[in-house]
Amino acid sequence: IMLVKSIEQKIKINKAVSISVILASIVIVIAGLFFSYKIVEDSRKSIYILDNGVPILVKQTDELLNRPVEYKSQVELFHRLFFTLAPDDEYIKKNVEKSLYLIDDTGKKEYTNLKEKGFYNQLVSSSSMITVNADSIRLDVANKRFVFFGRQVINRRSAIIIRKLITEGNFDDVLRTPNNPHGVMLKNWKIIDNSEISSESKYNGF
Repeated sequence: IMLVKSIEQKIKINKAVSISVILASIVIVIAGLFFSYKIVEDSRKSIYILDNGVPILVKQTDELLNRPVEYKSQVELFHRLFFTLAPDDEYIKKNVEKSLYLIDDTGKKEYTNLKEKGFYNQLVSSSSMITVNADSIRLDVANKRFVFFGRQVINRRSAIIIRKLITEGNFDDVLRTPNNPHGVMLKNWKIIDNSEISSESKYNGF
């Protein structure tokens, strides 16, 4: 009888140990999966940038918090590239080409329209320099719309002209590429107001 009880106790102990080992294994597997998932998620928030050919690790902030900043940056970058012009055909071509990677065909249509009107030829022949300054950018993230408020400064040989520049359009998320690092595509873009604000002669009548 004592032998039977001893065997039963050993069986119970072995059973308890086996169950404990199984439960511990399950906990370890679940914990391993959890930490693996965390590592993958953290790695997705890490990017590398090149500083003189040397890769440097940069941590990204929460995308939901950072995305509106990138939307505004894309709008500002497009307008700066499209409207910053010098009396140099090659410079104009390169700037416009860079800007067209950031926008749909509405950007190309506006470029073609200006080109057909002789705007760029006139710019080169008059040795004018055009820069654009962003005053503010209004975003409607829910509807993916933007309004750009800025000023164009046209520096001619005889005068400095300042024009209002207000445009609007939509934006969409797209794949990030070297030519579109923010991963934002501007769409349905149009110029709302490009009226003259002031014109000042450089020679003051002399």
